[in-house]
Amino acid sequence: MTEPAHGEAHGERLGARLNWLRAAVLGANDGIVSTAGLVVGVAGATDSRAALLTAGLAGLLAGSMSMAAGEYVSVSTQRDSERAALALERRELRESPEAELDELTRMLADRGLSRDVAREAAEQLTERDALRAHARVELGIDPDQLTNPWHAAWASFLAFTVGALLPLLAIVLPPADWRLGVTVGSVLSALILTGWSSARLGAAGPGRAVARNLAGGALAMGVTYAAGTLLGAVGV
Repeated sequence: MTEPAHGEAHGERLGARLNWLRAAVLGANDGIVSTAGLVVGVAGATDSRAALLTAGLAGLLAGSMSMAAGEYVSVSTQRDSERAALALERRELRESPEAELDELTRMLADRGLSRDVAREAAEQLTERDALRAHARVELGIDPDQLTNPWHAAWASFLAFTVGALLPLLAIVLPPADWRLGVTVGSVLSALILTGWSSARLGAAGPGRAVARNLAGGALAMGVTYAAGTLLGAVGV
């Protein structure tokens, strides 16, 4: 029973890493699209580098802080739920150990083990660490690796910031005549990369993901640029 448990743990850790990578790619994608839409919209109204830099930095900070706060709240709620589930499991093990042993046996048998092998495995796992066994098999939780809201918040903050820096730098660094073209080209290239990466991390074909990414980014920039141009024309 040792090898399957080790393999399962390894697979879960790999899955968790892939989920973090996918979340980082999506966070960067959000930073690219939202900041690009903002600065391109402002570029439609003015060619002032100071205005573009101010708008871009404001969007970067607001977006990254919003992402971090949202992720912190979400993951904190998840961790609270995990802790509550572990506390309930701990109480059930204390009050009804035989019923919990039968339950663990049944769950292992449902995974394909024979009844006798499942019973033996359940007894060995219970003797070694009953709470960990039930947490892993029944709840899908590792008691030693509960989700950390601060890690999630910082990861979201950094991913969004990295993504947002691309359109911000692309709009303020080139000469005025080149800004829009450089920004649009840089953003669409980056969206191809993030769309491809998210698809590959999810073991899906990249074609549709890239197309959706490009369409969403182009639409965001087109709408905000049109709005900015209109507002600039009427002198707002």
